[in-house]
Order: sequence, then structure tokens, then C-alpha cells
Amino acid sequence: MNNYKLTDWLPTTKKEVELRGWDTPDVILFSGDAYVDHPSFGCAVIGRTIESMGLKVAIVPQPDWHGDFRDFKKLGRPRLFFGISPGCMDSMVNKYTANKRLRSEDAYSPDGRHDCRPEYPTIVYSRILRNLYPDTPIVLGGIEASLRRLTHYDYWQDRLKPCILFDSGADLIIYGMGEAPIKKLCHELQKGRNIKDIKDIPQTVYVTEEKDIPTYNDENGDIILHSHEECLQNKKAQAENIRHIEEESNKLHAQRLIQHTGKSCVVVNPPYPPMSTEELDASHELPYTRLPHPKYKNKRIPAYEMIKHSVNIHRGCFGGCAFCTISAHQGKFIVCRSKESILREVRKVMELPDFKGYLSDLGGPSANMYGMEGKNKDICGKCKRPSCIHPKICPNLNTDHSKLLDVYKAVDAIPGIKKSFIGSGVRYDLLLHKSKDDKTNRAAHQYIHELICNHVSGRLKVAPEHVTDRVLNLMRKPSFKLFEEFKRIFDRINKEENLKQQIIPYFISSHPGCREEDMAELAVLTKGMDFHLEQVQDFTPTPMTISTETWYTGYDPYTLEPITSAKTQREKLAQRMFFFWYKPEERNNIENELRRIGRPDIIKRLYPFMPKAPYNGNHRENNNRKKDTTRVRRRNNGKR
Repeated sequence: MNNYKLTDWLPTTKKEVELRGWDTPDVILFSGDAYVDHPSFGCAVIGRTIESMGLKVAIVPQPDWHGDFRDFKKLGRPRLFFGISPGCMDSMVNKYTANKRLRSEDAYSPDGRHDCRPEYPTIVYSRILRNLYPDTPIVLGGIEASLRRLTHYDYWQDRLKPCILFDSGADLIIYGMGEAPIKKLCHELQKGRNIKDIKDIPQTVYVTEEKDIPTYNDENGDIILHSHEECLQNKKAQAENIRHIEEESNKLHAQRLIQHTGKSCVVVNPPYPPMSTEELDASHELPYTRLPHPKYKNKRIPAYEMIKHSVNIHRGCFGGCAFCTISAHQGKFIVCRSKESILREVRKVMELPDFKGYLSDLGGPSANMYGMEGKNKDICGKCKRPSCIHPKICPNLNTDHSKLLDVYKAVDAIPGIKKSFIGSGVRYDLLLHKSKDDKTNRAAHQYIHELICNHVSGRLKVAPEHVTDRVLNLMRKPSFKLFEEFKRIFDRINKEENLKQQIIPYFISSHPGCREEDMAELAVLTKGMDFHLEQVQDFTPTPMTISTETWYTGYDPYTLEPITSAKTQREKLAQRMFFFWYKPEERNNIENELRRIGRPDIIKRLYPFMPKAPYNGNHRENNNRKKDTTRVRRRNNGKR
């Protein structure tokens, strides 16, 4: 690896600014994450993008928000604006589990520490800066602002909240992947325009009075959402809103969204078109050191350790899963890097001193969407579907895996690469799809064999998420029969090639529409496939997903049909325990619950010819888990 100097990172302190010979930065970015100068970390990408314009940019990672706010003062006032990003993950999802318990570590902080960022850092940082520098523009970016750009349900506070611009006091939001809008904003501010007057940049959100919205009228093609106040009073209005928001996030030619909030209006300008391959290549090939800032010497940043030997090959995901935030942030259109750019980045990874010849992941938001797009772009231009593969694969979608196979082979041919693993989730419905094109079908068969034989690090991650068609339809996931078919193929190839590999399925409990009997069916089917599940989670309501708004409102946003959800701790635990049917201490719980809901017939399917095992009181179990299951047991016994 090159021997980097301190000035090879963007400056983070007054001393580092002076080492560059600067008086004042043009832009100062505040981040809730540790500063890792790598294309997988959003603040580094935006910082390097601004730098590529010839501007002076500094980063203040994880500033101390207590006391005298010295971290917010140390670099002074920037010439153009302050930028705020909470980090690569939503701060509340990063901090808490679905049961609102503190996670074991903060993956984006040194040594996984929990005390390096506040809750809702976007709001906290912005308020501090607004108080210290009332006349300096403040621009919000990153996942936290993207998902809170309009009225949204906040699970952590259990209430509807307005656009985050109101709580933060900031001037503008850049939502989604922000390279194009940040460049345009810098150009406009350099011209001397006041940020209050900048209302024409795509992919931005601002608050203004109705009379000041450019070209505003009822016939302009704008979508006027239900007001924030209407949504507070009527959950069906919120459900109707989220449908429009999702559709416009996934269209090539979107319309402007306007929502009245109090006496003001929130205006969401349509996004930029998807980046070109050349633009995405350029973003990935900015002069990143690919390393954490030297200030973190000898400290482990868990998220960096996970991705430092991986290469991201595309953006976007057309899966449209109802619980996923990718469509709200990246959109459904796939933007691919060129093979040449990917190979150049692989060679940079190989220069890392601890690289042993193994790439941990060669993927993206999904493992096998690289090179896929609509055959007829005119059809894509008119499409409002949030998913190209649900409820069935669009006949206009080219599902050919040939380009991805070519990338794999080119990477594996580099001297020094022993193995390139695929750590991203694989869409087996794309692999099993029967196309009308024989070449596409042959490529899918080749990909399955190549994947299983050469790119699995012992365990292959896939995400069926559930087993019953009704729940899977609400999730926008394919039939479980496809997973069963894929597992048969996986097992057959492993046997033929004498490989000892596992398939690791991911499942979710308590998703909107899911009932205890659905979870019991999950237990029966996965038991029949000889799974003892590991990768499981309760549904976590995150802002601006279809599943979250369904969970909150009680309505399917597309049909407005009522949907019930598990909401209380007791209801969630009653579903979650079915994941662990094989644990002796759960059996009484499960049998009691099945009798309570009138489904004792499932007991015989789940425990055929199995004598009830005595509960082992010495079984080592997570303390919180013990308390939760005990609580369910007591309540169930009380109802019998």
C-alpha cells in the first residue's frame, strides 16, 4: 500500500486545514460516522466529489454534541455551506433493535462504541450549527434525511413526524445518491445565489410558502399530497401518500411532490436521471485512500472491517421489497460500473497489507442484478411499478447474467486473486426465471453453477423472508417454492462437486399481515428442510417504506385494504419463538400458543412422534430472551 501522508485524507482538524495552506474551507461536512475514506462511506464520497470541483472541503466526524460545542466551532464558518450526514445507516436502526434495545455495538464507530453519536444526529447537529452560525446555509444528506423528507411514521417515538427540515432548522435536503445535486448546489452557491432562492435543483427538498413555489398551479402536473395535518387525523391519507412517494421515487420521469405542513409547503423536486456508467466509474475512482483516518490508529471500525476487501459493482435494486429502503434512496434502475473500473479497484484492494488473496464480496444492493435493464427504454420511461420482478418478472426486463459472469471471470483471472466470494444477497427468482431467450436461460444455469462452485465462502446468503404466499405477497417476495427449488439445485451441485457448503436463509417475523399460524407454518417447512434458523429478525419499521406505513396505518397503501400487524411485545414474541421450535425451552410456549389460536393440528406436524423434552433450567440463554419468553409463557398459561 502507498505510504500516505496526513494530507491525503480530507482535513478533520484546524491543524490539518493549515497543513494544506487553507484559511477557510468552502464546505464543512459533519458526519455521524467515523471518517473512513472509502467509496462505501457516503460522507467520503460527497467530500471527494466536492473536492473534485476544485473546492476546499473538510470533514468533522462524530463531533461531541455536549458542553461548549468546540467540535462545531473548531473550523469556523465555511465559505459556502455546512453539510450534515448522520452516517451510512439510519441512526436509530443503527442504535436499537426492533425491540428498542441497545445493539451490541455501533458498527460505524471506533471500537464499536455507542457514545460517539446522538439519536437523530441530523437534527442535533443542525440545531447546534444553526444556533452558532444563524446565517450559514445548512444542507442535509444521507439516509436519515432521505427517509424523512416528507411526513413519515417514526417507530422510535411512535408518532407521525413532518419533513425533517422542520425539526432540524436546515435549509435544504439532498435525497438519494447525492453526487449530481451536490455539484449543482456548489455551482449555484459559487455564483452568489442565496440558498433560500435555490428551488430548481433536481433531487432536493425545501420548505416555502405556496405563493413562492415556482410554476405552481393545479395543472402543472404536480402531485399534491395529503397535508401533514390530514395525515395526523386520518391514517388512510398517510397510506395514500406513501404510494405516490414510492412511485415517484422509482420513475424515470417523476413528478414534483408538494405537501402542505402548517402554513408552509414541503416541495420535493424529482430526482436526477440514473447516473451513467462513466459517471459511476468516476465516483468510485476519486482519490480515496480506502483507509480510516489516521486518528483511529489501532482502533477497529467494524463496518470497515466488513467491506475493506470487497468491491461494489453496481447501484440500485429493482426488487422493490416492501420493507426495504433502497428504492427510497437509490431507486430501482441499475447503474453498473464498467468491467475495467471494477478491475482497477480490485487491484487497489490487493495492495492492502492484510489482503490474502480473497475478495469478501463482489456485489451490490443485490448480488445478481449487474447488467440488467429494460429491453425497451420507452416502456421503462412510462412505468410506475416499484418492482420489476413482483408479482412476476416484467417481460421487458433483460435477466441475462452473461455480463456478470464476464466480470467474475475477469476478476478471478487476475494473478493474486485466489477467490472472489459473493457476500451480497442472491435473487434466486432471477436465476430460476424461464426466459423466452435460450441464451439468457443458459447464462442463468451457468451462473448458478459458477456461483455455487467458485464464489461461496462456505455459506451462501439468500433471503426468502417467509414461507406463506399471503405474507410473501405483502413483502413483495417470490413464492417459497422457488426457494425450495433453489435449495434442491444447491444441494445437488454440492453433492456432485463434493462440496460441503451451507445455504443460510434470512427470515422476518411480525411483518404486517403475518400471524402466529403463518410463523408456525414457517417452523414446519424449515424444519422439514433441516434448518435450525440463525439469520432471523423481527420486522423493524423504518421511515418511508411500504411495510412501515402499512404497519402504522393498518392499510395496504396500494389497495387500501385493512392489514393487521403484531405490535405489542407479547404479539411479537409470540411470533418470534417459532423460529426456535428446536429449543426444548420453547416447546411449551409454542404448543400453548397453537392451542390458544385454535391450531393444535400444527403441533402434530411440528412435533410428530417427539416426546416432550424436559426443560433444561441450566440452558445458557440470553438474559433478555429468558425474560421475554417467560413473560409469554405466564400470559399464555393464564389464558388457558
